[in-house]
Amino acid sequence: MQNQGFTEKEQITDLLSAEKFLASNYNAFLAESATPEVVRCLTSLLDDTHNMQQTVFHEMQQKGWYPVTKAEDTKVNQTKAKFQASTSN
Repeated sequence: MQNQGFTEKEQITDLLSAEKFLASNYNAFLAESATPEVVRCLTSLLDDTHNMQQTVFHEMQQKGWYPVTKAEDTKVNQTKAKFQASTSN
């Protein structure tokens, strides 16, 4: 099948979106699973999906299509403290 005019960036962005969609659905299905067998199957699928997401994400980062800025240590520590305070109540 020919490219149909989509750039490589558009294709890989679509792939990442699809993987995120799958992961979201697998999480929802896991919450509704009634048997251990279904839980194991969906957990395996979810793990595969997360691995694919990471692979696609790293590929996009390497190509400069998904830049990530490192958060300042003080902001990270503030957020951690805020989260810990909200969960200790």
